[in-house]
Amino acid sequence: MIQQKNNRQTLISLALVALMLAVVLVLDQVIQPTDYMSMLLKVLQKASVYALAAVSLNLLTGFTGLFSLGHAGFMLIGTYIYAIFTISSDSRDAVYQYYDAAVRFSIPEALSGALGPFGTVLGVIVAVLLAGLGAALVAWLIGLPVLRLKSDYLAIATLGFAEVIRAVFQWGKLGPVTNGSNPLKSFIRIADFKIQAGDVTISLSTFIPVLMSTVCIGIIVLLINSSYGRAFKAIRENEIAAEAMGINLARHKMLSFCISSFFAGVAGAGMAMVLGIAQANNFKSAMTYEILLMVVLGGIGSISGSVIGATLFIAASEWWLRGLDNGAFLGIEAPGIFRNGFRLVVFSVIIMVVVLFFRKGIMGDKELPDLFKRRKKAKGVAK
Repeated sequence: MIQQKNNRQTLISLALVALMLAVVLVLDQVIQPTDYMSMLLKVLQKASVYALAAVSLNLLTGFTGLFSLGHAGFMLIGTYIYAIFTISSDSRDAVYQYYDAAVRFSIPEALSGALGPFGTVLGVIVAVLLAGLGAALVAWLIGLPVLRLKSDYLAIATLGFAEVIRAVFQWGKLGPVTNGSNPLKSFIRIADFKIQAGDVTISLSTFIPVLMSTVCIGIIVLLINSSYGRAFKAIRENEIAAEAMGINLARHKMLSFCISSFFAGVAGAGMAMVLGIAQANNFKSAMTYEILLMVVLGGIGSISGSVIGATLFIAASEWWLRGLDNGAFLGIEAPGIFRNGFRLVVFSVIIMVVVLFFRKGIMGDKELPDLFKRRKKAKGVAK
């Protein structure tokens, strides 16, 4: 009976995800770049990337109990690896105008020559996977000494790593690879994702990042519900008890750290696709704080909470409150009050209110299916 209920919930969840993707695909075709609602597409694109970054950080902080502040550094690595290996050959010399580019090929171009359009898609997938693997490899190297630390010391060490990696990627000696402090561009972006069927063009600029984040978050959910996920939770609750139960602390901490960094690297590749530019200066420590804020707002230990927190954060900061910087908001014009920067003041007050009234975040440690279970129980008690 319990197995049947679980299967039913799984089918319902998959159906809802499929419906969401279908709606996003339709919005991609209906909303034009010149429409006011085009901001909705931009919010969905950016929120999907940040949602993946928040969920990956939640895997480490919320489910394993490791407090890391180096997420922006792993996203930076993913961004650069994706950009470097997808820059078109014709544009490479123009992009690396101050250096002699060390990497002279594009993975999508190489595969498209042998497999056609499918090769381009496969090349993008390979580049995204390389972005995640590169971030995971660096995480493994960093984790060897760093994961021996705990609590605030681990946070400080990972924060230092993020700042160091940002400085290293802007180092002139690495210019032939990273282009120094100059931005990387002319690589495959979300605007390039489209299907041409005769005279009809099917845009996939929003569908692809949402699909990529959905698949990755689904993999993380499967991991959390596996034996490894239960081991992560045991470490979070009590390391001594977890070790007494036979859990290898060092191995599982490293595993969680590398997996979290892998998906952070994938999120970094998604960030490159959305922004259309790769520059180390964009990945400051403030980005990690924003991602951590999304996790806290949604609920530490809640996957759906991280997604909700990321979506609300991006929608509020990038769209809903944008008018506060332009002198008008909700039809009210007050140039003397609504000025540049006022949006951040109001946004900070909203965050404080949410934190005060939702001490454990919007979802706490619950998931969306748990809310439906509560409603069913409440109806049963009422009867």
